[in-house]
Amino acid sequence: MKFLMVLAALVFAVPAAGQDMSAFKTGPVFEGFGPHAPVDGMGEVPADTEFSIAFDVAKGASDGARNRGFESAARFINMHVAAGVDQDNIRLVVVVHGKASLDLISDAAWAARQPAGEEEEAPDNPSAAMVRAMMDAGVRFVLCGQSGTANGIAQADLIPGVETALSAMTAHAILQQRGYTVNPF
Repeated sequence: MKFLMVLAALVFAVPAAGQDMSAFKTGPVFEGFGPHAPVDGMGEVPADTEFSIAFDVAKGASDGARNRGFESAARFINMHVAAGVDQDNIRLVVVVHGKASLDLISDAAWAARQPAGEEEEAPDNPSAAMVRAMMDAGVRFVLCGQSGTANGIAQADLIPGVETALSAMTAHAILQQRGYTVNPF
């Protein structure tokens, strides 16, 4: 039985390990994160295409990693600008709730929440630099106020520029009224 379980694990691991990620690059907007690949034969996305999209992110980052949900929004921008869409035509809002809320706190607030040894310097929030770069490029980050309260996050703990809504539900309802669609990924 144990042999069959190991064999099944190997069969399912081969496709993931066999993926060719060499075509994936970052940029042109965000260097160092938001990787995407060109797609042969699809042609360009019309340059006058406009996007107003809300990303819903509840899953927190893995230890020491950037938040993958946040990076999906960066990938969306990189991939579409590379495909010919004017960056000014892309309006994204990342609505954050649940455990992902902690990925929006400043480096100082992050360090205050981490156990650090006497000789070790407390780490920075692994997502903070990415969030700041995305906000600098016009991406809005909106924290669910209910999740913020549940996680003990004060407004002063947030990365400067992060907004707070009454709730994630409220933020999504307002964004939908303003023509934003919700990205399901």
